[in-house]
Amino acid sequence: APSSPRPRRLLPLLSMRMHKVWRLFLKGRTVVITSLLSLRADVLDEVEIRHLLIEHVGHRCCWGSRPARTWKITSIEDCNVYVGTLETFIEERDTILKKEPYDGGKIDGRDKGPVLGVWELDLRSEFPMLFVPEKEVMVKIPHSEITEKCLDCEGRGEAPCPTCNAGQQHGFYKANQMTRCSVCHGRGLLAHQDGSDSVCGMCNGQGMLPCIACASRGLVTCQTCNGCGSLLAQSTAHVRWKTLTARKVSATTGAASVPDEVFHRAQGVQLCNIQAYQCTPAFFADSYPLNQFSSEIVASRLPVPPSARVISERHIISVVPVTRVTMSHRKRSFSFYVVGYGRDVFIRDYPSKFCWGLCRCFEWLGN
Repeated sequence: APSSPRPRRLLPLLSMRMHKVWRLFLKGRTVVITSLLSLRADVLDEVEIRHLLIEHVGHRCCWGSRPARTWKITSIEDCNVYVGTLETFIEERDTILKKEPYDGGKIDGRDKGPVLGVWELDLRSEFPMLFVPEKEVMVKIPHSEITEKCLDCEGRGEAPCPTCNAGQQHGFYKANQMTRCSVCHGRGLLAHQDGSDSVCGMCNGQGMLPCIACASRGLVTCQTCNGCGSLLAQSTAHVRWKTLTARKVSATTGAASVPDEVFHRAQGVQLCNIQAYQCTPAFFADSYPLNQFSSEIVASRLPVPPSARVISERHIISVVPVTRVTMSHRKRSFSFYVVGYGRDVFIRDYPSKFCWGLCRCFEWLGN
């Protein structure tokens, strides 16, 4: 019988022996770089590989375990996958004018003090931790309140009824507008099959009904000022902190079929972690491809909105261990991947599925 393949290394960049880390603090720039020469690999043998696959298949209700248990492992290939991110933490501020009905009371206006610009507000108590996904607050700008006449009713507090005085100008309306009763059609009486009539209960025999919106007054309360005739306007600062993230993956041909999201979620080893106001590409003395990869990530920096400012940036490059395993039986074969320190299994075309698409329905119901 042919000998089984000898155990392969998961990735020649994992276990740390003689681990070397350089930390630099230059003009507010923090750099952590791990030497590639100081990393060694863990060993992943066939027994562990098969156990990981069987465990993964066992969590799929409609997958058969026979291929995972009995098919032969014909090849084990180590794949170097590098994951890079550039996070830009920004603060964005703009001003929103909010209006509400004003029925009297004190006003925090310009006579109480100067109105600060939106970027002059002290928001240190609201400032979040760096690189949080997003945070949003609304802050009233002091001394920015003013009163103004409601334009929807021209300060009257009432407006012509849109039902019985549609299209009328402010100050011009007709009261006592009536509509024909829809039950008796304006007769005031209801005819019966025996030839008799009775008084219509809807309009009490009048044949006409008052306007349901204003009771035929011709006017309704202004919804904008709530009948006050005046509005209180105040400037409010709308402040947002968020992290813009540019992501990039450098994978070998063997791992090219795995979605990038799998590598971004996987647990790897950080090769560099740079934090600065504006990050520049990392430098690895022993790897030109990594230098080029870092430059490409920094060049893909996401645009910052005009109303925002950059607080800080963080550039991280990690190496994720990936093992591509091929299993065969007769003339059939399939491949799967063991990804990251967590040894997550990714498989796209497992040969023994009986779900007819129901697995995704079960996952949706479970969520």
